[in-house]
Amino acid sequence: MREGSPTVSGPPHSLGDRLAHASPARLAVAAFSLVVLVVAVLLCLPLARAGAYSPGIVDAIFTATSAVCVTGLTTVPTAEYWSGFGQVVIVAGMQIGGLGVMTLGSLLSLAASRRLGLRSKVLTASETGTSRLGEVGILVRAVAIISLAAELLLMAVLTPKFMMAGESLGTALWHGLFYGVSAFNNAGFVPTEAGLEAFASDWWVLAPIMTAVFVGSLGFPVILDLTRHWRHPSALSLHSKLTISCCLVLLGFSWVAFTAIEWNNPGTVGPLSAGATVLNTLFAGVMTRSGGFATVDISQQHPATTLLQDALMFVGGGSASTAGGIKVTTLAVMLLAIRAEARGDRDMEAFGRRIEPSILRVAVTVAVASVMFVFTGALILSLICDAPLAAILFECVSAFATCGLSTGLATTLPPLGKLTLAALMLTGRLGTMTIATSVAMTNRRRVIRLPEDRPIVG
Repeated sequence: MREGSPTVSGPPHSLGDRLAHASPARLAVAAFSLVVLVVAVLLCLPLARAGAYSPGIVDAIFTATSAVCVTGLTTVPTAEYWSGFGQVVIVAGMQIGGLGVMTLGSLLSLAASRRLGLRSKVLTASETGTSRLGEVGILVRAVAIISLAAELLLMAVLTPKFMMAGESLGTALWHGLFYGVSAFNNAGFVPTEAGLEAFASDWWVLAPIMTAVFVGSLGFPVILDLTRHWRHPSALSLHSKLTISCCLVLLGFSWVAFTAIEWNNPGTVGPLSAGATVLNTLFAGVMTRSGGFATVDISQQHPATTLLQDALMFVGGGSASTAGGIKVTTLAVMLLAIRAEARGDRDMEAFGRRIEPSILRVAVTVAVASVMFVFTGALILSLICDAPLAAILFECVSAFATCGLSTGLATTLPPLGKLTLAALMLTGRLGTMTIATSVAMTNRRRVIRLPEDRPIVG
């Protein structure tokens, strides 16, 4: 930990204390893995199956990992395969994964004692990405309030529409709540057999869902910052400005690109009206970054669209959000470094602020490590299944970026392939966070520094 950073004093007693004392990131990995295991065990119960379906251990592990890592990839249809109890377990997994295990633990501590200890603050700060321990309590309360309000609001908007589609009040309420939790947490699970394809031309359903996904992908620190300074945007933090500007630019780019490429594609949006086509390409632009919902058959897309989606999924959303990927601020920092180098500037600058060079080290580490994770997953799948490389790469990027879009390959994979994607989902949800935390908190003090030299690069 850097000099001057708060430390957790006192001897660690329990196993959790020892892990927390050693590494907050390590405790986060252990906690997420434990939650995945619990959800998988519950999904293996006969009570979780629907009809004559028998939940297999691999499918249960895959679904549990996808839910807790808020991904949305599935190997079996959610509506057909899992019973009401099974779907409740999936919703609980999505909610825990979206809030974050450390954040949820802090919420329970607040509820029990109305205060957070220093160790809880350090753990939650490592998960939410905030650097000010004094703001952790405020952020935790804001996370709970904003999440619950957004999910209930989305349920209230969607429930009447589902009732108009012929569902009973109870079913419509459940589907509204399911979509509310799934959308705001960027999970991508659908509780109905037809999914959202039945609403491909319906603004009432698609607009609220993509709004919830976009807001959830910004990250809780940005949302909290916006609630404080919405009247004075200039007062927003540099992180918020970079996140919002990058998200809007990527959304605009993807919307225009998808519209131009898919406009006449008979397998996707070609048969739709002009208004519905614009709606669906905008929806796809939002979902590609992390949401994972789809209104068209992904396998029928133009190869150029699939390639663009690979890149957009890999970037993902905002830091400390329910989105995955390397995060938009990571991309922004690397682009700012390229601009500074091209101009011959000594510093990276944005919105009137100078960015520390150490931030670039973290960004490069996260990006390169993420490429290696995706490469390793794609290599394993290419060895064990007979599928086009484009489909394999798409599935691996979607899993690692916790996006959830799929060409349908996941359902046909052998058990080892499904477990590989499950490992990518868990790595994508926690790996980049762990790497960033570990690198940012590592600052060795050396008395002797080696002579400087300049190798040829490029």
